[in-house]
Amino acid sequence: MTGNPTTPAVSGATRRLLTCGAVAGPLYIIVVVLQMLTRDGFDISRYPASMLSNGDQGWIQIADFTISGLLFVAGAVGLHRARGPAAWDGTWGPRLVGVFGAGMIAAACFSADPADGFPPGTPVGPPTSMSTQAMLHLLVSAIAFLALIAACFAYGRRFAAAGRRGWAALSTVTGALFVTAWISIFAAQGSRAANVAFALAIALIMAWASLLTAYRLASTRRRGVALTVV
Repeated sequence: MTGNPTTPAVSGATRRLLTCGAVAGPLYIIVVVLQMLTRDGFDISRYPASMLSNGDQGWIQIADFTISGLLFVAGAVGLHRARGPAAWDGTWGPRLVGVFGAGMIAAACFSADPADGFPPGTPVGPPTSMSTQAMLHLLVSAIAFLALIAACFAYGRRFAAAGRRGWAALSTVTGALFVTAWISIFAAQGSRAANVAFALAIALIMAWASLLTAYRLASTRRRGVALTVV
């Protein structure tokens, strides 16, 4: 493929990496929704999706974290490799997406504790203590979320500089909505509405990350379009 002088050569391997990132978010969301519909006793308004890692079928969510995380890491590598050579073409965006993917993999290694009746047989009510692995799960999840929030704002700024106002607005609004939903679960502890809002915010920000890599993938296939957005 021949492009203009600012368009780097993009290999088939890079496109495959970007494809991985494009499917990561939808895969995670679909697997969680299927579990919401089939796991006995699970209610997204009461429990975060991470609690699906418990019980006899917990391996499904652990695999979901692991595979989706690996796909996001691959997508981040693709974003880095597909960057344009312009001096203002940033490097932090792909790195932050990669940190998020690594955080998902770590979340698979450290599961949240059973609590409040889930999985069935767990005592009802808030837990009286938290295991070390549950604390590590919260820590790596927080790092992953912060990285993806930062990626939203970093890409928002880059898209704005490139004159792509729609993508700039989408990126910035996605990051802002996620921050708002995340704060709400602490400000309104136990609120079912806040729990649902946070679950939707997670789906939104993952969808954004996958749309971003899909956009980059599409841009590598358009002759003469410079890859200098990130």
